[in-house]
Amino acid sequence: MTDFSAVLPYALISLLGVFLSSVSQVMLKKAAMRKYSSVVQEYLNPLVIFAYGIFFGTTLLGILAYKGMPVSFGPVLETTAYFYITVFGVVIFKEKLNSKKILALCMIVMGIVVYALG
Repeated sequence: MTDFSAVLPYALISLLGVFLSSVSQVMLKKAAMRKYSSVVQEYLNPLVIFAYGIFFGTTLLGILAYKGMPVSFGPVLETTAYFYITVFGVVIFKEKLNSKKILALCMIVMGIVVYALG
């Protein structure tokens, strides 16, 4: 049996890491949508460097999170990235949200709830 009060801070750290990783992915997509005069500028610009810095930080957050929560929690919490990326896609990139995407997101949320209650 898992003591959720002891795991909660680590789960929140994991969720923060997943969120920041999603933000970093958006930054990389924004950078990829721009035109650059050279390959060097494409990879060595502040947006890309900062995004990879965030990825490095999320790795450290993941390591910290796994110190205080069961390994089985990680993949469940990481599925929240699908939700973040969908929201960012709709809000930032004006992507269309269709019924299949909504159904998929509902199934992800239901899976997280079932796991949390189980």
